[in-house]
Amino acid sequence: MAIFLGLVLLAALALWAVLAFNRLVRLRNQVRAGWSDIDVQLMRRHDLVPRLVEAVRAFAGHEKALLENVTELRARAMATQSPAALAAVERELEAGLGRIVLLNEAYPDLKASENFMQLQRDLVQVEDHLQYARRFYNGAVRANNDGVQRFPDLVVARAFGFGEAEFYEADDAARPAPTLGLGP
Repeated sequence: MAIFLGLVLLAALALWAVLAFNRLVRLRNQVRAGWSDIDVQLMRRHDLVPRLVEAVRAFAGHEKALLENVTELRARAMATQSPAALAAVERELEAGLGRIVLLNEAYPDLKASENFMQLQRDLVQVEDHLQYARRFYNGAVRANNDGVQRFPDLVVARAFGFGEAEFYEADDAARPAPTLGLGP
């Protein structure tokens, strides 16, 4: 009878390990899919930068420093891999693109340019899609990190090399860390 109970216990433990492993694989794949969505939207944004720069250069050539800065930020963003580091560079790029879009107020010819206005609409669309992709990715990261930290699944996570993923923070410097209420 003890051997039978031991075998049942061993089978239950093996079943749990298989289920935990498969759950962790699914969570890791959701993080990868979420990052892929962000990457697609960032590439769309990066593809718009040279076109925006050229459109502005045609009407506001003396904004050279701003245009060069945005071009340099685009190159840095395309070379950055870490979600945290990329988020910092993308915040700067987003601010630069915002300044370019605001140039249409100072240059009526730019505001009248259908090409510039279409690029501006495209940029707004990309930013909206990027916001959705960021939310999905961060939700997937949260679920993944919960999975690799939760006992007893963390035993399987450590045994098979599952790790935590980095959040893609939209603007972590502007807000304080939340308090957790864990005591004095």
